[in-house]
This record gives sequence, C-alpha cells and structure tokens, in this order.
Amino acid sequence: MGQTASVPKPGTQIQVIGAGLPRTGTTSFSIALAILLDGPVYHCGTQLNRGPPSELKSWVRILRAWLAGDRHTVLSTLRSCLAGYAAVTDAPSCNLVPELLELYPDAKVVCTVRDPVAWEKSMEHVHSAAAAWFLKALLFPLPGMRHFVDFTWLLRRLWSRLYLDNRPLSSVNEVAATLPRREVYARHLVWLQENVPADRLVFFDVREGWEPLCKALGKDVPKDIPFPHENDSAGIERTARYHIRRALIRWAAILAVVGIVLVGFARLS
Repeated sequence: MGQTASVPKPGTQIQVIGAGLPRTGTTSFSIALAILLDGPVYHCGTQLNRGPPSELKSWVRILRAWLAGDRHTVLSTLRSCLAGYAAVTDAPSCNLVPELLELYPDAKVVCTVRDPVAWEKSMEHVHSAAAAWFLKALLFPLPGMRHFVDFTWLLRRLWSRLYLDNRPLSSVNEVAATLPRREVYARHLVWLQENVPADRLVFFDVREGWEPLCKALGKDVPKDIPFPHENDSAGIERTARYHIRRALIRWAAILAVVGIVLVGFARLS
C-alpha cells in the first residue's frame, strides 16, 4: 500500500470495510489492518494507481453500473475485485458500504475521521489536480490511467447522488468549483449512520493509534510494532510524478515514431 499494490491471497475474505473518505488517514489505516488481519488490504487509491490496468477499468464499470441502477453488475464486479483481500479502504469503496455489507454481512465497518476543515483543504488540492484540462490527453498512452479522468468524473457524480441531493453537474470543472466538501464530509458520516447498524459501525482517528482499533476489532495490540503513520500527501505527489513521467516517455516515443514516418513519406515524395 502507499506505493505498492497489494497482492490477493486466495481464500481470504473481507473482514473490515473501511468507510472513511479519502484523505482521512486511509493509507496508515490500511497498513495497520494488514498487520492486524494478517492479510492483504485493498486500498483503492493504491490499487487503482499502482495496480494493473484492469483495476481502474473495473471501478469505472462499477461506478457506471451504480449510477445506472445496475445492482447486479455492481455486486458481481465488486466481488471479483475484492476476492482474496482481508479488508477494503478508501474511495470508491467507502461510498459503496451498503453493497459491501450485502456481499460481506459479517464484516466490521470502520470509518476513519479527521478534522473537517483540514480535510476540506486537503481535498481541494486533490480535486483541482484531477480536473486539469490536459490530464486526459496526457495520460492517454497509459493503458489503465487513460481512464482516470472518467473515473474521477463518475466518482463525483456518485458523491452528488449520495450527498448533494443529486445536484445536476454538467462538467468536471463545475463539480470542482461547486462541490461543498465540508458538507460532503458531514453528510457522509450521517449517511453511514443511516445505512450501517450501530453495533457494526466504528469511528476511528488514526492519531489514536492501536488501542481503539484493536478494541473495535477484538485484536491484541501488536507488540513492539508502532502504529503506521504514512504521509498521504507525499504518496499522492510521488504517484502523480510517476504517472506523468511514464506518460511523457510514452508520448516522446509516439512522437518519435510519427516523426520517423513523416520523414520517410517526405523522402518518398
């Protein structure tokens, strides 16, 4: 997690559904879960950005199906994506808790929390970067990441449906400009309380460390293992640089080939 995609372990099933929104310590939380559950954790941000191209395409399929009301496709694709994992965290899975509970009725739901003002500031940076007008063209040579802009647009439409009374959104830029993120954060917590039985829902701040998390999951506190604290912002920046570098290399190769072909045609003529 963070910079490396997790590998599924056959026979492992989801025990914990991470219901916290992105930028609430989900990477640290995922690493902690991998230790406590002794199994791979599907941290969506990492799997989509560092996993095989099929991951991002699968989540685009899930989001499109959810928006279209195709519950069968949502559930079957979720089951396929999460086979072999002990937990799932981050978005979009945190927005699909009712569906995940249907698939994994014995799983515990843990929502990571953060100061809403700090969360809003953090999300502003992420949303503005994802809405850059040139991003889709830049990422086009990358088989999986070429779908990233479509993914973010679909995710924002889902957020609008869940938290903003299905407010019509005509463009990615309009979403980025109008999305009241603090309102989204507050409504997400209310939505969870409305959709998850009280005895299955836990709110957890990663700054509190092992004790409350272990108590909620019925696990012993790991001995001599400090609670992981990963810098999500630094991880996102590293991932962005990684994909931009890959895309520029691909574009350079494409343009070089095009240049060679054009020179060849010019000589023939």
